[in-house]
Amino acid sequence: MSRTLWDLKRGERCLITDFDNALPGKYRTRLIELGFHSGSAVSCVVAPRLGAPKLYRVSSVVYSMERQIAQLVNIEESGQ
Repeated sequence: MSRTLWDLKRGERCLITDFDNALPGKYRTRLIELGFHSGSAVSCVVAPRLGAPKLYRVSSVVYSMERQIAQLVNIEESGQ
């Protein structure tokens, strides 16, 4: 079963595998600039209820990401 960044729960880690084809190019470019690219290790720092944006750590920086974007970032378990 394919998982996306939005599926991560607080404290979980993953590796980004790729982006869904539905992700517009401008978002794809910006995510890559921020460090969300294939092979990047990401962890979920905060996962509020009611669909509020989640906070993700990539490298040493924390970013907020809304569901509509996070659901288009494919992941796999990091093994850590």
